[in-house]
Amino acid sequence: MSTQDNNPDPHVAPPPSAGVPGTSEEPVVAEEAAAGQRPADVVDLSGEPVTAEQLMQAASARIAQLEVEAAEFRDRWMRSEAETQNVRNRARREVEETRQFAVQTFARDVVEAAENLKRGLDSIPAPTPGEPEILTRLRDGFSGVERGLLGILERNGIHRQDPLGATFDPNLHQAMAEQESVEHPPGTVLQAWSGAWTLNGRLLRPAMVVVSKAPPAELTGSTGDGSGGQKLNTTA
Repeated sequence: MSTQDNNPDPHVAPPPSAGVPGTSEEPVVAEEAAAGQRPADVVDLSGEPVTAEQLMQAASARIAQLEVEAAEFRDRWMRSEAETQNVRNRARREVEETRQFAVQTFARDVVEAAENLKRGLDSIPAPTPGEPEILTRLRDGFSGVERGLLGILERNGIHRQDPLGATFDPNLHQAMAEQESVEHPPGTVLQAWSGAWTLNGRLLRPAMVVVSKAPPAELTGSTGDGSGGQKLNTTA
């Protein structure tokens, strides 16, 4: 036998080996092997197997717990938002009030000057025929100054209210005295020593007033026996 018979031709494929797993004669199908196996059981932390029903119950309980927590977080968020909005509104209101009433002390002093100007104007005699021209000019000059000052004050939120003849209001008036009157109902302002001044609707200075009161009732026709001075008719 020659050497060529012992050495196979490298270009010729060798015969398949019979009985060797993994060859084309005996293929192993992974899907069929897997189909014949039993799936592993689900176990909890303690290693005990858990059924599908127990898994559903645990999932439902967890979902319910998360819903409760979400509701609590939402409630806290809404409360926080409401508190934040209240803080914003309070800060805005405080800033607005500070802007409106920052000149309150100065306005009170200006109001005092306006009251003194009115007192000076009231001290001038009333117009009469044939009065000196200087007196007429003085009166007109004081009146013009007062109108201009009141206009400036009103443009800045300061207003004067004349309480004469009005019903006494403890929020605007300060009673300095009482005076009996049968012509006016009790509580009517009979005299006003000064006006009521407000700054943007807030009382700046109350009006000094004299208020009416009812006179004491007169005892007439009283005999002391409770009959009012009248005799009873006892005749038939």
